[in-house]
Parts: sequence; C-alpha cells; structure tokens
Amino acid sequence: MADYDVIIIGSGASGLMCAAEAGQRGRRVLLLDHARKPGNKIRMSGGGRCNFTNYTVEAENYLSHNPHFVKSALSRYTQWDFLALVQRYAIPYHERDHGQLFCDDSAKAILDMLLAECERGGVELRLKCAVDSVARGDDGFTLKTETGELSCQSLVIATGGLSIPTAGATPFGYRVAEQFGIRVWPPCAGLVPLTLQPEEKARFAPLSGIAVDAVISCDDQSFRENILFTHRGLSGPAILQISNYWQPGEALVINWLPDVVLEDELGTLKGEQPKQHLKTALARWLPQRLVATLVDRALLDSPLGSLGQAQIDAVVKSLQHFAIKPGGTEGYRTAEVTRGGVDCDAISSKSFEARAVPGLYFIGEVLDVTGWLGGYNLQWAWSSGWCAGQVV
Repeated sequence: MADYDVIIIGSGASGLMCAAEAGQRGRRVLLLDHARKPGNKIRMSGGGRCNFTNYTVEAENYLSHNPHFVKSALSRYTQWDFLALVQRYAIPYHERDHGQLFCDDSAKAILDMLLAECERGGVELRLKCAVDSVARGDDGFTLKTETGELSCQSLVIATGGLSIPTAGATPFGYRVAEQFGIRVWPPCAGLVPLTLQPEEKARFAPLSGIAVDAVISCDDQSFRENILFTHRGLSGPAILQISNYWQPGEALVINWLPDVVLEDELGTLKGEQPKQHLKTALARWLPQRLVATLVDRALLDSPLGSLGQAQIDAVVKSLQHFAIKPGGTEGYRTAEVTRGGVDCDAISSKSFEARAVPGLYFIGEVLDVTGWLGGYNLQWAWSSGWCAGQVV
C-alpha cells in the first residue's frame, strides 16, 4: 500500500489549494517542498499585500498556446468562490484600479488561511525536503527524497515557474514533464521590466523615477497604465503587461498623451497664442524633462506660430506614436511570472491529469498559462489547484 493517496510537490498557491481540497475529501495528502517556508511567492505578491484575485476574470486575461485551456477551471472555481473563502476567514481587503483585490494588511493572512484549510484536511506538510527522482510503477509513483523513499497513488506537480529564484524557483516541474514525454514550451520571463539598448539607455537614464500614464502597444495588444523610467530601462504596470506579448527584436509604440488630440490642441494654441514656445505648451501635459528627451530641441524653442504642418506632425509622432525597440528583459530575477511551461494539450483541462500518464497532475504556473498583472496568476493557481483537488 502506498504511503499516501496524494503527494503534491510545491507548497505555493496552487499546491496549498490542491492539498486543502484533497485533504478535505478524506485523502491522505503529503505536501512537499524543498524550501524552508511554504508560500514564499504569496508572501511577496502585491508588494506584501497579496493581489489575490480580480473582480473581472476572463480567458482573454491569459496567454497560452492553447487559449481555451483555462476556461473550464476558471468557470468551475471562480474569483467569487475564492472571495467567499477570504470573507469566511474575515480577511479585510480592498479594491484598487482595474478590479484588483488586495489584503488591507499582510499577504500572510492569505497564506495563514490556506494553511488552516490544509490543517482542516489533515494535510501533512514536509519542508526542506528536496525530491531527487520520480519513478512510476504499476500502482502509483515512488519518490526518492533527501529523507528517504515515499510512494503515492496520485502525484501533483505544483512547482511553479522560474521567476524570482530567491523564492526557491527551480525547473524541477519541467524536468518531470520531459521525463514522462510531455512537451514543455520554452520558458521565459513574464510580467518583467524591459531593458534598453545602450544608446537608448543613456538617453533615458536621466529620467529615472519619472512615471507617466500612457498607452503602450505591441502587435494588436495595448495597455494603458503607468510607465516608469528606471536606470536600467522601462518598468511600471504598462511595461509589465506588454512584456508578456513582446518578443525580442520587436518595437513597442507608446502614446504618452492618450487623452489629448495633440494635432488639434496645438493647432488651436497656434492660433490663440502664436508667440508661446512649443515647450511651454507641452509642459501642461507632460514632465518637461520627458518632453526635452522626446522632442527635437530646435522645435521646442520655436514659437507655435512658426511651426508648419510637417513640424507639428513630427511632434505628434514623437509624443503619440513613439517607437522604441527594447534590448531585452531584466530576466527571472525581477519577473513576476514565467511564460511557457508544460504543454496544456497534454493535460486534461478538467482534472489536470496528464493524458498519457494516469495519476500524474500539473497545476499552477508550471503549466503554459500566463495571466495578466492584477491577480490573474493567483486566480489561476486557486482554480487549477481546486479542480485537481476534487479528483486526485
């Protein structure tokens, strides 16, 4: 007889949710992790306040090579279901922009709630226990660990992605998938600041610390949020969002004045105040240092009345169709999530069991599912963990 009905490797968001659900169904559950503490990324999320879900969650908020994969889980365990759990534990929370929900106090409240749910289900939590190897036999799986051999009927891989290595991220989950012949889409950093080419970096470095509400576009995808200049490149919510869609070598297009029809405004001002300098006119909308970096200095020092249509077009292009080609990303060190991962075509969207390997399950960030910034990745963890927890 196996030591456990279920062993879950990874005590992050999806692993904790899965363990709690399976345990409360009466399953003998062991939750394993090589880290010293459970839920490291939960603690760190939302600047320590945990952006635990969003009022609006749709399949469109996720990227995957199989875009329909998320629909079943998100419809079966919704943001409202998780919110009901939060309310049951009387955790105070608040809404920020775009329906994002955060704890009023510490992210630890969400972690404590999940640990309490695991305790309710009689889950055994074993930390500082790395898994050396996984083998499949006739009646389940055998794991060799630092502390000895373990066996189970169902094995759940909830090891997350490669983002934030300081939180304990490893490629273990991908290696298990490949061991059993399951395709892994190449992982890369997601929701990550972008770096600039040396020339652009030198040009924009003096703007470090300035944040501007702007619209950023890449291919057919656009986001409107703050863009923050850093000494390495570009960050802020809009940049993190578009980083999920940006590919190396592509240009981004930024509209620094999304609420202004600049050509019309400059035309009106030119008629009303022809002696006003362009830089004075633009200062009503944007920081002067940014304007001085983006617009040709000779134009900035010109009176509005002296500007021809071609010059006004050049100003509009500089400020509302500004193209920039990033040099790369800051990588996993600062990435909030990992793009790519275990191929969803190989996994059941209802049970999260590997189609070709009965008893083996993959949940959470280890899968090729990446959510937008704003609570979507944690909601994916809750939904996928809950669904697997009903069947393992």
